[in-house]
Amino acid sequence: MTPLTTSAFDLPDRLSAKADPTLIADDERYFTALAQCLEQSIAEVSDQLDAARRAPGGLGRQAMDRDAEIHRLTARLRTLRRFGLDLCLGHMVSAGDAEPVYIGRLGLTDSAGRRLLVDWRSPAAEPFFGATHARPMGLASRRRYRWTRGRISDYWDEVFTPDGLERHAALDDQSAFIASLGSNRSPRMRDVLGTIQADQDAIIRASSRGALVVDGGPGTGKTVVALHRSAYLLHSDPRLGHRRGGVLFVGPHRPYLAYVADVLPSLGEEGVQTCILRDLVTEGAAAGVEADPEVARLKSSAELVNAIEKAVRFYEEPPAKGMTVTTHWSDIWLSAHDWTAAFEAAEPGTPHNEARDQVWEELLTILVDKHDDEASAQDGDVPAHLLRRSLSQNRELLTAFNRAWPLLEASDLVGDLWSVPAYLRMCAPWLDRDEVHKLQRTDPQAWTVSDLPLLDAARQRLGDPETARQKRRHKAVLAAQRERMTQVVDNLIEAVSNSGADGDDGEGLVTMLRGQDAQVSLVDESELSTIDPDLLAGPFAHIVVDEAQELTDAEWQMLLLRCPSRSFTIVGDRAQARHGFTESWEERLERVGLNRIDMASLTINYRTPEEIMTEAEPVIRAALPDANVPTSIRSSGVPVAYGSVSDLDSVLANWLAAHIEGTACVIGAPTFRPTDRVQSLTPELSKGLEFDLVVLIDPEEFGEGISGAVDRYVAMTRATQQLVILTSTS
Repeated sequence: MTPLTTSAFDLPDRLSAKADPTLIADDERYFTALAQCLEQSIAEVSDQLDAARRAPGGLGRQAMDRDAEIHRLTARLRTLRRFGLDLCLGHMVSAGDAEPVYIGRLGLTDSAGRRLLVDWRSPAAEPFFGATHARPMGLASRRRYRWTRGRISDYWDEVFTPDGLERHAALDDQSAFIASLGSNRSPRMRDVLGTIQADQDAIIRASSRGALVVDGGPGTGKTVVALHRSAYLLHSDPRLGHRRGGVLFVGPHRPYLAYVADVLPSLGEEGVQTCILRDLVTEGAAAGVEADPEVARLKSSAELVNAIEKAVRFYEEPPAKGMTVTTHWSDIWLSAHDWTAAFEAAEPGTPHNEARDQVWEELLTILVDKHDDEASAQDGDVPAHLLRRSLSQNRELLTAFNRAWPLLEASDLVGDLWSVPAYLRMCAPWLDRDEVHKLQRTDPQAWTVSDLPLLDAARQRLGDPETARQKRRHKAVLAAQRERMTQVVDNLIEAVSNSGADGDDGEGLVTMLRGQDAQVSLVDESELSTIDPDLLAGPFAHIVVDEAQELTDAEWQMLLLRCPSRSFTIVGDRAQARHGFTESWEERLERVGLNRIDMASLTINYRTPEEIMTEAEPVIRAALPDANVPTSIRSSGVPVAYGSVSDLDSVLANWLAAHIEGTACVIGAPTFRPTDRVQSLTPELSKGLEFDLVVLIDPEEFGEGISGAVDRYVAMTRATQQLVILTSTS
């Protein structure tokens, strides 16, 4: 292996004291070994991946295991190639130990079995993130690195005990974390793994059992916790592995997902599914906002979502009258009792469109049995498969069955609620006449975001009708294949018999040809069409929800349907709820169906300077006096500036000229055209994001009441360095 010839450190001149060989020589030797190990690991993982891809696909569990291994190796190789030496976050030294333990994004062991990197998610790495001077967790010292373009541009040492002073350490007047807060922002969330704080780390590593609520105001690191907890749980909790459902991460809007897109891969985890609520339903992409607030309120209730069950049950009622089914051989009486017995064959929990096949098969069985009973008395046996085929093609029977248990589309079912008042009154009898009338609309399928929970509940309860149709097509194809195969086998057996083969060999061949293995091996899967699986359908073992204070009771049902374990991480701030949040978290979540609720609170504002929070706090307290406003720990030295909307271009031009890096955002000016470094957003779409400079345009026009106050508060607290408020002149 070629040794590392370039120093891993690239410290600027102002940090020349930190370049003292007595401070970094041990790290330099370590990075030489790490570079060699990385090169070897990349080669080994590449070979393993090639071997896994060449291995036979197999069937069933074997195929799943192979796919999972390929996914794991691909993700690991991508991470190894992406980071290089900057896989290492830093090191820690325990009291009484001479050798440091290096912490990495992944665990890494060299060919001699020496552990070069401890995975950040392992219990052994916990002190690196959780140790404080009040609770050192057995550490004597800790060093964190700042990496820039693959080399260390700064590092910070912390000493926890007198023993730590005996080692060479560069002691700063600020920590790695505080230093990172003043750095410029970019269009993607910056890497913060190396500066996770103790209060955040404790939440990241908390148990996944039940629902954990992480309550915190702006700038407290809620999103950091949500993302890192997703990666931590999927890696560390065996109850949440991919085979058990995995982890779903739900963000508030599309710009937010784009902002955090690099975080999970940088943590060595690519197995977390990410989405916004709209993505859970096909109609979500084009859905508009409900124009009438009262209609939105009515549709926001879990009770209306639950009415979907009654809406489906309406189409699962057996006929009250019997009928005569005519076949080539006899007339069979199908009574109302027979219909009821067939309908009861549907297994509990089976979606309506899939249960339809179970009912149909039971109905045919009942008819065949009735025919056999009559035929035995009349000495007129008919092969069962011929009778069943004839019945399955009986037009009158099919018509009656399709009417009694039809294939249903979710969009048709929900659309009928908004266009057939009697149907809505039957399904939701608690609605009064005026409310039923208000929910009706001219175009029943002009979907809004308020319809999505009902569409989702309907689709979950009904199942995909196309999947049901595909299953029937597959069944028909396989039946035809079996029939052809049976003929081929019969011909082969006849040929063997005529050839005069030895008895044992002949019997063995006949047994093989008649066996189930031969039937499976002769199936031609190329004739079977496939439907891509819905990766967001669930069930998931754990769901993480950011900005959860905005979810309605109805929207919560979308997530509960996908998480039978009720294992959630719920991240939010009641003071940032646009439509108000007067209850406690426990009251809200218990009402929607969650229990075993634990609370965790983040109260330190790491992002927003105190100059900005001083202006923002009165804005939210005017509407919500008990708002959980976090305490800022830093000052930017830049006061909030005020001016006229006509100053917008000059404000941006001056800032861009003075800052060659960083991002800005104009909030509240829909006609402003964004550029590479300046975004243009509404207050609602700015939630969860952060920028060096924020310019608010006419914030008093954001609205009245709680929603207006929340929008102003959220928009003001997006800034990490400077806030400018511009108003229109009369």
